[in-house]
Amino acid sequence: MFRRTVIKTLAALLPAAIATSAHAVDVSDWKSVEEAARGQTVYFNAWGGAQNINDYIRWAGDEVEKRYGVKVNHVKLDDTANAVSAVVAAKAAGKDEGGEIDLIWINGENFVNMKKQGLLLTPGWADSLPNWKYVDWKNKPTITVDFTEPVEGLESPWGMAKFVFFQDTARGIEMPDSFLQLVDWTQKHPGRFTYPAPPDFIGSSFLKQALTEVVADKSVLQKPVVEGKFETVTAPLFAALDRMHPNMWRGGRTFPKNKEALRQLLADNEVDIAFAFSPAEASNAIANNELPDTVRSFVFSGGTLGNSHFVAIPYNAAAKEGALVFANFLISPEAQLKKQDPEVWGDPTVLNMDALPQDDRKAFDDLDLGVATLPPSRLGPTYNEPHASWMERLEVEWTRRYGVAN
Repeated sequence: MFRRTVIKTLAALLPAAIATSAHAVDVSDWKSVEEAARGQTVYFNAWGGAQNINDYIRWAGDEVEKRYGVKVNHVKLDDTANAVSAVVAAKAAGKDEGGEIDLIWINGENFVNMKKQGLLLTPGWADSLPNWKYVDWKNKPTITVDFTEPVEGLESPWGMAKFVFFQDTARGIEMPDSFLQLVDWTQKHPGRFTYPAPPDFIGSSFLKQALTEVVADKSVLQKPVVEGKFETVTAPLFAALDRMHPNMWRGGRTFPKNKEALRQLLADNEVDIAFAFSPAEASNAIANNELPDTVRSFVFSGGTLGNSHFVAIPYNAAAKEGALVFANFLISPEAQLKKQDPEVWGDPTVLNMDALPQDDRKAFDDLDLGVATLPPSRLGPTYNEPHASWMERLEVEWTRRYGVAN
């Protein structure tokens, strides 16, 4: 969903300490926060590449304006790093108040970069929000650790992601249950599997999934790459890819551009497996007549990658209170239920069902997730995302070994 580019320009000019501001906000006094927020306009910088997501953000903004008098202006991004860059530039210019960005949809490397450069609102605001009591931070570890970086209340979760595969069950083909089984599967079914070429997000995610499965000690992936050990750790991965590529679609000589292109190959019966980082992907595609209604999702029983996405407030935001009110609404049972509705978005909730009032819990239980969407109980174990440095090195090495002109 997000491009993974990270802005580091001017980073050396910024202090490493967490930023504070003369415009302090006491989140514990929520009534005062709401009073100060009324009349503010929140400039929410968020990816704008999908109409259903844009529509959801518009709905949420309209609700917050009606209820709290806070106007939300969705600044549509094609790369989250553009917003990070703007905050970096403002900090370097000494603009510590009245920033042009009030809220950013963020996770991963962009969050790490902003945290380390002191570009975020003081720690602890997220887990002080009134609706935090509903968040399932105990059972969903990616809510408190974002791509190996402790969140520390610097960003508020508003959705989950899980790596899932899907197939057309009408073809009657038995599916693999691990990456290494997939390698063997391609030998039995030559030409029927492929993946997007890195650095496409989904292609890179497939590499991370594969590496996480085959690495001898998974804990090593939660730390930065140690110089001189990358080749040893990744040797099993590249040995498996070397075996698999000749048996892939078009002999592994070319790759689909992105998940949409991969999904089209499945629809056209050119491959038998597609995948995405959203459990609702297949159901949404069926509803949009992009895949046949016999397509179903599956996961590897040993586990698949998962992460959370968040909203964060820059340290110099002009509408801090408005941003807090909007972030709090995004983790309300009402907003999370609508977000998980596959006809709206289909994004898995960050909430703990046991913490919800009975009526809200029933509403989630009654929600039709879609014909091809696995319920949370069948999504299997979650692998944590590797440290960002592993992906950077993986993409470089993958391109050196397999990169071809599409």
